[in-house]
Amino acid sequence: MTIKAKATASVSGPVAGGKHGWPFAASLQDVKSFGFEEAEYFLEGTACCYRDIDNSQSQRDGYWRAEVAGEVAFKTRMIVYRPKDPKAFNGTVILTWNNVTAGYDLFGAESLELLECGFALVCLTTQKVGINGLPPVNQGLAGWDPDRYGSLSIPTDDASYDVFTQAAIAVGADRNNAIDPMAGLNVKRVVALGASQSAGRLATYINAIQPLTNALDGFILAIYFGRGTPIEVGDVVVNINTNDASAPQDRLMGSNLVRDDLGIPIFVVNSELEAISCFGVRQDDSDTFRYWESAGTCHVSQQVQVIRQAMQARDQIKGRAQPEGINGIPMGLLYDAVFFHMHRWLASNVLPPIQPKLEFTSEGEVVRDEHGIAVAGIRLPQAELPLATNSAVPKGEGIFALLDGSCYPFSNEKLQSLYQDKQSFLSQFETAALNAVMQQVLRPRDVQGLIDEADANWPL
Repeated sequence: MTIKAKATASVSGPVAGGKHGWPFAASLQDVKSFGFEEAEYFLEGTACCYRDIDNSQSQRDGYWRAEVAGEVAFKTRMIVYRPKDPKAFNGTVILTWNNVTAGYDLFGAESLELLECGFALVCLTTQKVGINGLPPVNQGLAGWDPDRYGSLSIPTDDASYDVFTQAAIAVGADRNNAIDPMAGLNVKRVVALGASQSAGRLATYINAIQPLTNALDGFILAIYFGRGTPIEVGDVVVNINTNDASAPQDRLMGSNLVRDDLGIPIFVVNSELEAISCFGVRQDDSDTFRYWESAGTCHVSQQVQVIRQAMQARDQIKGRAQPEGINGIPMGLLYDAVFFHMHRWLASNVLPPIQPKLEFTSEGEVVRDEHGIAVAGIRLPQAELPLATNSAVPKGEGIFALLDGSCYPFSNEKLQSLYQDKQSFLSQFETAALNAVMQQVLRPRDVQGLIDEADANWPL
Protein backbone atom coordinates (compact mmCIF):
# COMPACT_ATOMS: atom_id res chain seq x y z
CA MET A 1 0.00 0.00 0.00
CA THR A 2 1.32 3.46 -0.89
CA ILE A 3 1.88 5.74 2.07
CA LYS A 4 1.77 9.45 1.34
CA ALA A 5 5.00 11.23 2.22
CA LYS A 6 5.27 13.24 5.40
CA ALA A 7 6.72 16.74 5.37
CA THR A 8 9.88 17.33 7.41
CA ALA A 9 11.04 20.62 5.88
CA SER A 10 10.29 24.03 7.29
CA VAL A 11 9.44 27.17 5.33
CA SER A 12 10.85 30.62 6.03
CA GLY A 13 10.28 33.93 4.33
CA PRO A 14 9.19 35.81 2.37
CA VAL A 15 12.82 36.46 1.46
CA ALA A 16 13.93 40.03 0.77
CA GLY A 17 17.06 42.09 0.38
CA GLY A 18 20.39 40.88 -0.88
CA LYS A 19 22.86 42.33 -3.36
CA HIS A 20 20.28 42.71 -6.14
CA GLY A 21 17.06 43.06 -4.19
CA TRP A 22 15.02 40.62 -6.28
CA PRO A 23 14.85 36.83 -6.77
CA PHE A 24 17.17 35.35 -9.36
CA ALA A 25 15.42 34.63 -12.71
CA ALA A 26 12.17 36.18 -11.54
CA SER A 27 9.38 36.63 -14.07
CA LEU A 28 9.81 39.27 -16.73
CA GLN A 29 6.05 39.86 -16.64
CA ASP A 30 4.46 42.57 -14.54
CA VAL A 31 2.66 39.95 -12.48
CA LYS A 32 0.89 42.53 -10.34
CA SER A 33 -1.01 43.70 -13.41
CA PHE A 34 -2.53 40.19 -13.58
CA GLY A 35 -3.55 40.30 -9.91
CA PHE A 36 -0.64 38.09 -8.85
CA GLU A 37 1.84 38.22 -6.00
CA GLU A 38 5.49 37.17 -6.27
CA ALA A 39 7.16 35.89 -3.10
CA GLU A 40 10.30 33.88 -2.48
CA TYR A 41 10.72 31.40 0.37
CA PHE A 42 13.41 29.14 1.77
CA LEU A 43 12.73 25.44 2.30
CA GLU A 44 15.00 23.72 4.82
CA GLY A 45 15.20 20.25 6.31
CA THR A 46 16.54 16.75 5.80
CA ALA A 47 16.13 14.97 2.46
CA CYS A 48 16.32 11.26 1.71
CA CYS A 49 18.74 9.97 -0.89
CA TYR A 50 17.55 6.97 -2.88
CA ARG A 51 19.23 4.04 -4.61
CA ASP A 52 18.09 1.67 -7.30
CA ILE A 53 17.02 -1.84 -6.32
CA ASP A 54 18.34 -4.75 -8.38
CA ASN A 55 19.29 -2.60 -11.37
CA SER A 56 15.62 -1.88 -12.03
CA GLN A 57 16.53 1.24 -14.04
CA SER A 58 17.72 -1.02 -16.83
CA GLN A 59 14.10 -2.09 -17.41
CA ARG A 60 12.55 -0.49 -20.47
CA ASP A 61 9.02 -0.70 -19.02
CA GLY A 62 9.71 1.98 -16.39
CA TYR A 63 8.57 -0.13 -13.47
CA TRP A 64 11.57 0.86 -11.39
CA ARG A 65 12.15 0.36 -7.71
CA ALA A 66 14.05 2.51 -5.25
CA GLU A 67 14.84 2.51 -1.56
CA VAL A 68 16.20 5.05 0.90
CA ALA A 69 20.01 5.00 1.03
CA GLY A 70 20.68 7.83 3.48
CA GLU A 71 19.82 11.44 4.12
CA VAL A 72 21.40 14.87 3.96
CA ALA A 73 20.55 18.31 5.27
CA PHE A 74 19.44 20.82 2.64
CA LYS A 75 18.26 24.38 2.28
CA THR A 76 16.88 25.73 -0.98
CA ARG A 77 14.58 28.40 -2.37
CA MET A 78 11.30 28.57 -4.24
CA ILE A 79 9.62 31.51 -5.95
CA VAL A 80 5.84 31.50 -5.63
CA TYR A 81 3.47 33.25 -8.04
CA ARG A 82 -0.08 33.19 -6.71
CA PRO A 83 -3.35 35.06 -7.29
CA LYS A 84 -3.80 37.77 -4.69
CA ASP A 85 -7.56 37.22 -4.64
CA PRO A 86 -8.37 33.71 -3.33
CA LYS A 87 -11.50 33.70 -5.49
CA ALA A 88 -9.32 33.96 -8.61
CA PHE A 89 -7.37 30.78 -7.76
CA ASN A 90 -8.39 27.68 -9.73
CA GLY A 91 -6.97 25.24 -7.18
CA THR A 92 -4.03 24.01 -9.30
CA VAL A 93 -0.38 24.59 -8.42
CA ILE A 94 2.28 24.01 -11.08
CA LEU A 95 5.52 23.01 -9.34
CA THR A 96 8.55 23.35 -11.62
CA TRP A 97 11.76 21.39 -11.37
CA ASN A 98 14.04 24.27 -12.37
CA ASN A 99 16.42 23.41 -15.22
CA VAL A 100 20.13 23.86 -14.44
CA THR A 101 21.79 22.73 -17.68
CA ALA A 102 23.04 26.28 -18.33
CA GLY A 103 24.69 26.38 -14.90
CA TYR A 104 21.93 28.40 -13.26
CA ASP A 105 18.18 28.16 -12.67
CA LEU A 106 15.98 28.32 -15.77
CA PHE A 107 12.19 28.21 -15.64
CA GLY A 108 9.27 29.91 -17.34
CA ALA A 109 7.19 32.35 -15.32
CA GLU A 110 5.79 34.27 -18.28
CA SER A 111 2.86 32.01 -19.26
CA LEU A 112 -0.34 33.93 -19.96
CA GLU A 113 -2.36 30.77 -19.38
CA LEU A 114 -1.08 30.56 -15.82
CA LEU A 115 -1.47 34.27 -15.14
CA GLU A 116 -4.88 34.77 -16.76
CA CYS A 117 -6.54 31.54 -15.67
CA GLY A 118 -5.87 31.49 -11.93
CA PHE A 119 -3.11 28.93 -11.52
CA ALA A 120 -0.35 29.23 -8.92
CA LEU A 121 3.25 28.64 -10.00
CA VAL A 122 6.05 27.49 -7.71
CA CYS A 123 9.59 27.49 -9.14
CA LEU A 124 11.89 25.27 -7.08
CA THR A 125 15.68 25.14 -7.07
CA THR A 126 15.93 21.36 -6.89
CA GLN A 127 19.53 20.54 -7.80
CA LYS A 128 23.03 21.28 -6.57
CA VAL A 129 24.06 23.25 -9.68
CA GLY A 130 21.24 25.74 -9.16
CA ILE A 131 23.02 26.86 -5.98
CA ASN A 132 26.71 26.17 -6.75
CA GLY A 133 26.79 26.84 -10.49
CA LEU A 134 29.11 25.27 -13.04
CA PRO A 135 32.73 26.03 -13.92
CA PRO A 136 34.31 27.92 -15.55
CA VAL A 137 31.68 30.62 -14.84
CA ASN A 138 29.93 29.82 -11.59
CA GLN A 139 26.57 31.56 -11.78
CA GLY A 140 24.56 29.63 -9.22
CA LEU A 141 22.46 31.37 -6.59
CA ALA A 142 25.19 31.47 -3.95
CA GLY A 143 27.60 33.24 -6.29
CA TRP A 144 25.00 35.53 -7.85
CA ASP A 145 23.82 36.92 -4.51
CA PRO A 146 25.76 35.58 -1.50
CA ASP A 147 23.92 37.92 0.85
CA ARG A 148 20.55 36.49 -0.15
CA TYR A 149 21.47 32.90 -1.03
CA GLY A 150 24.78 32.16 0.69
CA SER A 151 23.18 29.84 3.26
CA LEU A 152 21.60 27.54 0.63
CA SER A 153 22.90 23.99 0.10
CA ILE A 154 21.94 20.82 -1.74
CA PRO A 155 24.96 18.53 -1.22
CA THR A 156 24.08 16.00 -3.92
CA ASP A 157 21.51 15.50 -6.65
CA ASP A 158 20.76 12.15 -5.03
CA ALA A 159 18.66 14.24 -2.62
CA SER A 160 16.85 16.16 -5.37
CA TYR A 161 13.93 13.75 -5.58
CA ASP A 162 13.05 14.15 -1.92
CA VAL A 163 13.67 17.91 -2.05
CA PHE A 164 11.01 17.98 -4.76
CA THR A 165 8.67 15.82 -2.68
CA GLN A 166 8.99 18.08 0.32
CA ALA A 167 8.33 21.16 -1.77
CA ALA A 168 5.18 19.51 -3.17
CA ILE A 169 3.97 18.89 0.37
CA ALA A 170 4.91 22.40 1.52
CA VAL A 171 2.61 23.96 -1.12
CA GLY A 172 -0.02 21.22 -1.30
CA ALA A 173 -3.47 20.69 0.12
CA ASP A 174 -2.19 19.12 3.36
CA ARG A 175 0.60 21.62 4.06
CA ASN A 176 1.13 22.41 7.71
CA ASN A 177 3.82 25.05 8.06
CA ALA A 178 3.84 28.00 10.41
CA ILE A 179 4.60 30.13 7.35
CA ASP A 180 2.34 29.35 4.41
CA PRO A 181 3.90 30.00 0.99
CA MET A 182 0.43 29.74 -0.56
CA ALA A 183 -1.00 32.49 1.69
CA GLY A 184 -4.03 30.42 2.67
CA LEU A 185 -5.13 29.51 -0.87
CA ASN A 186 -7.34 26.42 -1.16
CA VAL A 187 -4.90 24.18 -3.02
CA LYS A 188 -6.57 21.11 -4.49
CA ARG A 189 -3.83 19.65 -6.67
CA VAL A 190 -0.09 19.97 -7.36
CA VAL A 191 1.23 19.20 -10.85
CA ALA A 192 4.94 18.63 -11.50
CA LEU A 193 6.51 20.36 -14.50
CA GLY A 194 9.97 19.74 -15.92
CA ALA A 195 11.60 20.55 -19.25
CA SER A 196 14.60 18.95 -20.95
CA GLN A 197 17.01 17.62 -18.28
CA SER A 198 14.38 18.33 -15.65
CA ALA A 199 11.90 16.22 -17.63
CA GLY A 200 14.41 13.38 -17.47
CA ARG A 201 14.59 13.72 -13.71
CA LEU A 202 10.80 13.81 -13.45
CA ALA A 203 10.64 10.63 -15.54
CA THR A 204 12.75 8.95 -12.89
CA TYR A 205 10.54 10.46 -10.20
CA ILE A 206 7.46 8.99 -11.90
CA ASN A 207 9.01 5.56 -12.34
CA ALA A 208 10.76 5.12 -8.99
CA ILE A 209 9.74 7.75 -6.43
CA GLN A 210 6.06 8.62 -6.94
CA PRO A 211 5.01 5.04 -6.00
CA LEU A 212 6.74 5.62 -2.63
CA THR A 213 5.44 9.13 -1.95
CA ASN A 214 2.17 9.70 -3.81
CA ALA A 215 3.14 13.36 -3.49
CA LEU A 216 2.08 14.71 -6.92
CA ASP A 217 -1.29 14.74 -8.63
CA GLY A 218 -0.02 14.91 -12.20
CA PHE A 219 3.11 15.36 -14.32
CA ILE A 220 4.01 17.44 -17.37
CA LEU A 221 7.21 16.44 -19.17
CA ALA A 222 8.21 19.01 -21.78
CA ILE A 223 10.86 18.54 -24.50
CA TYR A 224 11.62 15.12 -22.98
CA PHE A 225 14.27 12.91 -24.57
CA GLY A 226 12.73 9.61 -23.50
CA ARG A 227 15.06 8.52 -20.73
CA GLY A 228 15.12 9.00 -17.00
CA THR A 229 18.27 10.11 -15.22
CA PRO A 230 20.09 7.83 -12.75
CA ILE A 231 18.70 7.69 -9.23
CA GLU A 232 22.24 7.83 -7.86
CA VAL A 233 24.87 10.22 -9.21
CA GLY A 234 26.92 11.08 -6.12
CA ASP A 235 29.03 14.16 -6.77
CA VAL A 236 28.66 14.00 -10.56
CA VAL A 237 27.02 16.94 -12.33
CA VAL A 238 26.51 17.35 -16.06
CA ASN A 239 28.39 20.31 -17.54
CA ILE A 240 27.23 20.96 -21.08
CA ASN A 241 29.99 23.56 -21.49
CA THR A 242 32.93 21.25 -20.85
CA ASN A 243 31.73 17.66 -21.31
CA ASP A 244 32.41 15.93 -24.63
CA ALA A 245 29.58 16.87 -26.97
CA SER A 246 30.89 15.25 -30.12
CA ALA A 247 28.18 12.56 -30.27
CA PRO A 248 25.19 13.95 -28.37
CA GLN A 249 22.69 11.90 -30.38
CA ASP A 250 23.86 8.71 -28.67
CA ARG A 251 23.23 10.16 -25.22
CA LEU A 252 19.86 11.68 -26.08
CA MET A 253 18.10 8.63 -27.51
CA GLY A 254 15.08 7.35 -25.60
CA SER A 255 15.56 4.19 -23.57
CA ASN A 256 12.56 3.73 -21.27
CA LEU A 257 8.81 4.17 -20.93
CA VAL A 258 7.09 6.03 -18.12
CA ARG A 259 5.14 3.67 -15.93
CA ASP A 260 1.41 3.42 -16.51
CA ASP A 261 0.05 2.11 -13.22
CA LEU A 262 -0.05 5.25 -11.07
CA GLY A 263 -3.60 6.31 -11.90
CA ILE A 264 -2.67 9.99 -12.32
CA PRO A 265 -2.38 12.09 -15.50
CA ILE A 266 0.98 12.23 -17.27
CA PHE A 267 1.42 14.59 -20.23
CA VAL A 268 4.46 14.58 -22.54
CA VAL A 269 4.77 17.43 -25.07
CA ASN A 270 7.71 17.31 -27.47
CA SER A 271 9.26 19.21 -30.30
CA GLU A 272 10.40 17.44 -33.44
CA LEU A 273 13.85 16.90 -31.91
CA GLU A 274 12.66 14.97 -28.85
CA ALA A 275 10.10 13.11 -30.98
CA ILE A 276 13.07 11.68 -32.89
CA SER A 277 14.68 10.62 -29.60
CA CYS A 278 11.41 9.13 -28.31
CA PHE A 279 10.50 7.26 -31.50
CA GLY A 280 11.63 3.91 -30.07
CA VAL A 281 9.79 4.43 -26.77
CA ARG A 282 6.54 5.99 -27.96
CA GLN A 283 3.58 5.12 -25.75
CA ASP A 284 -0.07 4.87 -26.64
CA ASP A 285 -2.43 7.52 -25.35
CA SER A 286 -4.68 6.31 -22.56
CA ASP A 287 -7.00 7.57 -19.84
CA THR A 288 -3.91 8.63 -17.86
CA PHE A 289 -1.37 9.43 -20.60
CA ARG A 290 -1.06 11.96 -23.41
CA TYR A 291 1.84 12.30 -25.84
CA TRP A 292 2.04 15.30 -28.21
CA GLU A 293 4.59 15.86 -30.98
CA SER A 294 4.90 19.14 -32.86
CA ALA A 295 6.06 19.46 -36.47
CA GLY A 296 8.75 21.96 -37.42
CA THR A 297 9.82 22.77 -33.86
CA CYS A 298 13.03 22.17 -31.96
CA HIS A 299 14.39 22.19 -28.42
CA VAL A 300 15.35 25.88 -28.62
CA SER A 301 13.80 28.69 -30.64
CA GLN A 302 14.60 32.27 -31.59
CA GLN A 303 11.74 33.55 -29.44
CA VAL A 304 12.88 31.66 -26.34
CA GLN A 305 16.40 33.01 -26.77
CA VAL A 306 15.06 36.57 -26.83
CA ILE A 307 13.37 35.99 -23.45
CA ARG A 308 16.50 34.37 -22.03
CA GLN A 309 18.70 37.22 -23.16
CA ALA A 310 16.36 39.74 -21.54
CA MET A 311 16.65 37.82 -18.27
CA GLN A 312 20.43 37.54 -18.64
CA ALA A 313 20.69 41.29 -19.20
CA ARG A 314 18.55 42.13 -16.17
CA ASP A 315 20.28 39.63 -13.86
CA GLN A 316 23.76 40.24 -15.31
CA ILE A 317 24.29 36.64 -16.31
CA LYS A 318 26.74 35.50 -18.96
CA GLY A 319 24.96 33.31 -21.48
CA ARG A 320 25.22 32.07 -25.00
CA ALA A 321 24.82 34.71 -27.70
CA GLN A 322 21.82 34.43 -30.01
CA PRO A 323 22.88 31.97 -32.73
CA GLU A 324 22.06 32.76 -36.34
CA GLY A 325 19.40 30.76 -38.13
CA ILE A 326 18.08 28.69 -35.25
CA ASN A 327 14.55 27.29 -35.23
CA GLY A 328 11.80 29.91 -35.41
CA ILE A 329 8.71 28.09 -34.08
CA PRO A 330 8.48 28.32 -30.27
CA MET A 331 6.91 25.65 -28.08
CA GLY A 332 5.59 28.00 -25.40
CA LEU A 333 2.04 28.28 -26.73
CA LEU A 334 1.76 24.49 -26.78
CA TYR A 335 2.74 24.45 -23.12
CA ASP A 336 -0.08 26.88 -22.40
CA ALA A 337 -2.53 24.51 -24.09
CA VAL A 338 -1.15 21.66 -21.97
CA PHE A 339 -1.66 23.66 -18.75
CA PHE A 340 -5.27 24.25 -19.79
CA HIS A 341 -5.86 20.57 -20.53
CA MET A 342 -4.06 19.28 -17.43
CA HIS A 343 -6.19 21.45 -15.17
CA ARG A 344 -9.45 20.25 -16.80
CA TRP A 345 -8.21 16.67 -16.72
CA LEU A 346 -7.71 16.82 -12.96
CA ALA A 347 -10.51 19.19 -11.99
CA SER A 348 -13.30 17.94 -14.27
CA ASN A 349 -12.07 14.62 -15.69
CA VAL A 350 -12.12 16.06 -19.23
CA LEU A 351 -9.50 14.13 -21.18
CA PRO A 352 -7.21 16.14 -23.48
CA PRO A 353 -7.60 15.50 -27.21
CA ILE A 354 -5.40 12.84 -28.80
CA GLN A 355 -3.21 14.47 -31.45
CA PRO A 356 -1.63 12.91 -34.57
CA LYS A 357 1.98 11.83 -34.25
CA LEU A 358 4.79 12.78 -36.61
CA GLU A 359 5.31 10.44 -39.53
CA PHE A 360 8.52 8.38 -39.49
CA THR A 361 10.09 5.92 -41.90
CA SER A 362 10.67 2.36 -40.79
CA GLU A 363 14.29 3.39 -40.09
CA GLY A 364 13.16 6.08 -37.65
CA GLU A 365 13.71 9.06 -39.97
CA VAL A 366 11.25 11.97 -39.99
CA VAL A 367 9.17 12.10 -43.17
CA ARG A 368 9.33 15.60 -44.67
CA ASP A 369 7.21 17.43 -47.24
CA GLU A 370 8.40 19.33 -50.31
CA HIS A 371 9.42 22.25 -48.07
CA GLY A 372 11.51 20.10 -45.72
CA ILE A 373 8.94 20.38 -42.93
CA ALA A 374 7.96 17.32 -40.92
CA VAL A 375 4.77 15.56 -42.01
CA ALA A 376 1.80 15.07 -39.63
CA GLY A 377 2.06 15.76 -35.90
CA ILE A 378 0.64 18.91 -34.33
CA ARG A 379 0.54 21.64 -36.98
CA LEU A 380 1.11 25.06 -35.50
CA PRO A 381 0.27 27.75 -38.07
CA GLN A 382 3.98 28.52 -38.68
CA ALA A 383 4.40 24.94 -39.91
CA GLU A 384 1.10 24.76 -41.77
CA LEU A 385 1.57 28.11 -43.58
CA PRO A 386 5.36 28.40 -43.58
CA LEU A 387 7.58 31.33 -44.45
CA ALA A 388 10.65 29.17 -43.87
CA THR A 389 11.81 25.61 -43.45
CA ASN A 390 11.87 25.19 -39.69
CA SER A 391 13.02 21.82 -38.39
CA ALA A 392 15.15 19.94 -35.90
CA VAL A 393 17.84 19.40 -38.55
CA PRO A 394 20.99 20.99 -37.07
CA LYS A 395 23.20 23.43 -38.94
CA GLY A 396 26.41 22.17 -37.41
CA GLU A 397 28.01 19.65 -35.09
CA GLY A 398 27.76 19.29 -31.34
CA ILE A 399 25.12 19.54 -28.68
CA PHE A 400 24.24 23.22 -29.11
CA ALA A 401 23.67 22.89 -32.85
CA LEU A 402 21.50 19.85 -32.19
CA LEU A 403 19.33 21.72 -29.68
CA ASP A 404 19.04 24.80 -31.90
CA GLY A 405 17.69 23.11 -35.04
CA SER A 406 17.44 25.38 -38.05
CA CYS A 407 15.41 27.97 -39.96
CA TYR A 408 15.89 28.60 -43.68
CA PRO A 409 13.66 31.46 -44.91
CA PHE A 410 11.97 30.98 -48.27
CA SER A 411 13.02 33.15 -51.17
CA ASN A 412 10.74 35.96 -52.32
CA GLU A 413 10.03 34.01 -55.49
CA LYS A 414 8.92 30.97 -53.54
CA LEU A 415 6.66 33.04 -51.30
CA GLN A 416 5.00 34.63 -54.30
CA SER A 417 4.42 31.22 -55.89
CA LEU A 418 2.91 29.86 -52.67
CA TYR A 419 0.80 32.80 -51.50
CA GLN A 420 0.73 35.45 -54.26
CA ASP A 421 0.93 38.34 -51.81
CA LYS A 422 1.08 39.27 -48.14
CA GLN A 423 -2.65 39.73 -47.62
CA SER A 424 -3.46 36.35 -49.15
CA PHE A 425 -0.85 34.76 -46.90
CA LEU A 426 -2.14 36.44 -43.74
CA SER A 427 -5.71 35.40 -44.51
CA GLN A 428 -4.65 31.77 -44.91
CA PHE A 429 -2.41 32.01 -41.83
CA GLU A 430 -5.30 33.24 -39.70
CA THR A 431 -7.38 30.27 -40.87
CA ALA A 432 -4.54 27.91 -39.90
CA ALA A 433 -4.27 29.54 -36.46
CA LEU A 434 -8.01 29.26 -35.88
CA ASN A 435 -7.88 25.61 -36.95
CA ALA A 436 -5.17 25.05 -34.32
CA VAL A 437 -7.52 26.56 -31.74
CA MET A 438 -10.25 24.15 -32.88
CA GLN A 439 -7.77 21.29 -32.54
CA GLN A 440 -7.18 22.56 -28.98
CA VAL A 441 -3.43 22.99 -29.36
CA LEU A 442 -3.63 26.80 -29.24
CA ARG A 443 -5.55 29.05 -26.88
CA PRO A 444 -7.78 31.70 -28.50
CA ARG A 445 -5.75 34.58 -27.00
CA ASP A 446 -2.70 33.51 -29.02
CA VAL A 447 -4.15 33.93 -32.52
CA GLN A 448 -3.67 37.68 -32.94
CA GLY A 449 -0.12 37.60 -31.61
CA LEU A 450 0.80 34.89 -34.11
CA ILE A 451 -0.77 36.87 -36.95
CA ASP A 452 1.19 39.96 -35.90
CA GLU A 453 4.42 37.95 -35.84
CA ALA A 454 3.69 36.47 -39.26
CA ASP A 455 2.96 39.95 -40.60
CA ALA A 456 6.31 41.21 -39.28
CA ASN A 457 8.16 38.21 -40.74
CA TRP A 458 6.81 38.64 -44.26
CA PRO A 459 9.92 39.72 -46.18
CA LEU A 460 8.53 41.38 -49.29
